[in-house]
Amino acid sequence: VQLGESGGGLVQPGGSLRLSCAASGFTFRSYAMSWYRQAPGKERELVARIIPRVEDKIYADTVKGRFFISKDNAKNTMSLQMNSLKPEDTAVYYCNVLIGSVAYWGQGTQVTVSS
Repeated sequence: VQLGESGGGLVQPGGSLRLSCAASGFTFRSYAMSWYRQAPGKERELVARIIPRVEDKIYADTVKGRFFISKDNAKNTMSLQMNSLKPEDTAVYYCNVLIGSVAYWGQGTQVTVSS
């Protein structure tokens, strides 16, 4: 299993970024895919999750209405569209898949929201 995030960077408050996760080594369409983030000195937290087949989406309360998760089963990619970014969104963002009892993570991509 390999997961690779891209798309992070520095953005001003109110701006937008789109993160991408490229996945390989498993049947992408069959598993829930998630975005987590970890800010300095804080625990890693769930940002958004997309459930396979039914394509239900779950969001943390702090990002509802601003972040939107999507996946392309044909390309084995997942995205996170982040709008109206706030300084408190600053964190390393990770792509995640849980297969059985094993959680797989990407290397993370830094998102910094600052003026």
